Amino acid sequence: MADDPAEIYDGIRAEFPLSFGKQSKSQTPLEAIHNTTRRNQSLHQQPPSSSSSAADANDLPSLSSSSKTWLNSLRSARTPNPNPNPNDSDASLIGRPRPPQPNSAAEDDGDALIGPPPPPPGGAESDDDGEMIGPLAPARSNMEDSDSDTEEENKYRIPVSNEIVLKGHTKVVSALAIDHTGSRVVTGSYDYSVRMYDFQGMNAKLQSFRQLEPSEGHQVRTISWSPTADRFLCVTGSAQAKIYDRDGLTLGEFVKGDMYIRDLKNTKGHITGLTCGQWHPRKKDEILTSSEDGSLRIWDVNDFKTQKQVIKPKLARPGRVPVTTCAWDHEGQRIAGGIGDGSIQVWNIKPGWGSRPDIHVPGAHSDDITGLKFSRDGRILLSRSCDGTLKVWDLRQMKDPLKVFQDLPNNYAQTNIAFSPDEQLFLTGTSIERESTTGGLLCFFDRAKLELVSKVGISPTCSVVQCAWHPKLNQIFATMGDKSQGGTHVLYDPTLSERGALVCVARAPRKKSVDDFVANPVIHNPHALPLFRDQPSRKREREKTLKDPVKSHKPDLPMTGPGFGGRVGVSKGSLLTQYLMKQGGMIKETWMDEDPREAILKYADVAAKDPKYIAPAYAETQPETVFAKSDSEDEDK
Repeated sequence: MADDPAEIYDGIRAEFPLSFGKQSKSQTPLEAIHNTTRRNQSLHQQPPSSSSSAADANDLPSLSSSSKTWLNSLRSARTPNPNPNPNDSDASLIGRPRPPQPNSAAEDDGDALIGPPPPPPGGAESDDDGEMIGPLAPARSNMEDSDSDTEEENKYRIPVSNEIVLKGHTKVVSALAIDHTGSRVVTGSYDYSVRMYDFQGMNAKLQSFRQLEPSEGHQVRTISWSPTADRFLCVTGSAQAKIYDRDGLTLGEFVKGDMYIRDLKNTKGHITGLTCGQWHPRKKDEILTSSEDGSLRIWDVNDFKTQKQVIKPKLARPGRVPVTTCAWDHEGQRIAGGIGDGSIQVWNIKPGWGSRPDIHVPGAHSDDITGLKFSRDGRILLSRSCDGTLKVWDLRQMKDPLKVFQDLPNNYAQTNIAFSPDEQLFLTGTSIERESTTGGLLCFFDRAKLELVSKVGISPTCSVVQCAWHPKLNQIFATMGDKSQGGTHVLYDPTLSERGALVCVARAPRKKSVDDFVANPVIHNPHALPLFRDQPSRKREREKTLKDPVKSHKPDLPMTGPGFGGRVGVSKGSLLTQYLMKQGGMIKETWMDEDPREAILKYADVAAKDPKYIAPAYAETQPETVFAKSDSEDEDK
């Protein structure tokens, strides 16, 4: 009868496919996967094994609030009963079972405890409804203080317990855009490239599926998705913005204006490099761009050759001042622009509106403005600048800022500001400085209290430029980098975040199988054989000969310059011996005093007696040489 259950199982198993209920390999638990991506400041201690009560977790001062929430969620997930009994909580704990509690009977009865409570290691957690009578344990006040601090920490629910990095760029990542569904991320960098990431298609290697180079030799400055997430705008350092579809294929490029036309309203497009651009939040065929030529332009995506509107900012004196950044409000009814002179100008889009700003704040910042952000309710405007400040403005009264946050270094023209999904917080990144020891930070501020809430260290050696807090994923994105590296950090919490990084981290890369076969390509080289090889070029041989000092020995150059004694290049007093002999009269130079005619005729007798060279051949035929007499003899006759 022992084999009957096995036969019954085989009979039932034959009715189902072979893959039903079969696990080929043991899968890594999700807890272990998330443990590998936990940030250093949260990786302090694992759940205790010696004492498994909740008081032990509270006694760990190094355990962060996010870690406590994560551990509690794991315990509740491991408990099969949705409403577990407090006494049966051993099944939800990790590690050895807790020791028996002496006051379990009193807790089961739900009666009030009489006398002082037990010491904290035995029962520090009293979740029952009973009322405690007697003096409190001395350690309880410390626990209450830590719980209050934990509640204060958890009030904002910032998902920063875990972190992954999207790498691939070789310089600082200056542009970031996440589509509204949270499935695709597009980043741009100072290395002139754009990389596209897909959370649904990525595995744990976190590699991009496409790389683009919008404009050769121009930095990528801004990327913005359309409201329908089917296209995105790419703004580079060139004068022409480009539109790409969701898969990275080029749809069009806006026209460039005529740089020789003085009035910017008469040009068809921007004439110098772009600084910023953003898609309309409601309309899928309208975008806004700003440029160093001192204008903002609204474009129709369906027509790449003309713009819809040209906006010229108000300036204190005539000239061209660059527009460093621009932004739409949440409804697309207002446009804000940061001008190179430090002013902030806001235009309301209404019938018959023009370049005259409705709000003009001169001298809002002392340096270039790098980011502007409207709140969802349209009351608050945030501005970020290279002067190291972040200012909060009330759009109803823009004369003075509500709050100025100092000591936020900023060295990049693309540093922005972002709101949390509920807009209780806003965040921005900081840049590293040469003399400072702090790295790139992500700073969180409370909108209601207007105070700094938290600082999260992203990189000890790189600056944080762009940041975003996605509302659907509940994950924080921060781009960083320097001259030699760049990446995008994704901060998340397994208990608070959804999809996004959670999907790709849990997906292990495919392992190679023994059955995999890749055909090695055969490379055919037609010039490998000597028969088909071309004759070697003589040019390289000549170049080699010229570089060889022996073969290319040059002859001595002729001597140039003044000379002495019929020899070029010899000075009059070149040697000490010659100088002494001349001074002593041993060397006499008489050639300058002689008559040239007499100097030649004195060799006439010698030439007649001993002729050389040509003279003997013509001796018989040559006439007798007759030399002219001197003039003095003719005069005597």
